[in-house]
Amino acid sequence: MSIKKTEIIIKPLKKFNLEEGDVLHALKSSEKEFNGFGEAYFSTIKTQKIKAWKRHLKMTMNLIVPVGNVQFNFYDDQKDILINTTIGEKNYSRITVPPMIWFGFKGLSSSTSYILNISDINHDPHEVERQPLSFLNFLSK
Repeated sequence: MSIKKTEIIIKPLKKFNLEEGDVLHALKSSEKEFNGFGEAYFSTIKTQKIKAWKRHLKMTMNLIVPVGNVQFNFYDDQKDILINTTIGEKNYSRITVPPMIWFGFKGLSSSTSYILNISDINHDPHEVERQPLSFLNFLSK
């Protein structure tokens, strides 16, 4: 069964600019993209570096870039591109990704970018598949 593009959800998030420091929303349990809580963790990506390819067999990811800007590519199991998008400080949004989607990402900022994943299950090395960068074509913008 092939995953459809509509199953990946990109949602703009609220950002409140305050004199003392900003408030950035991430995910509420009342939102339809909330699929339960397993864990939250940060990954980093350096300038112009690419981390790819990986897919989770069970995990639903909610990806947010609060610091920097990151380009994401998502592919289905037929190796067809689903979405090529950039989120981060310039486009503060959340990407909800269901299981079985191949993904990779590239750092676009001049310094290290941070990616927050709020997942519905705890990380399990047995529920993830990895392939080398040459497995799929990373489409740069």
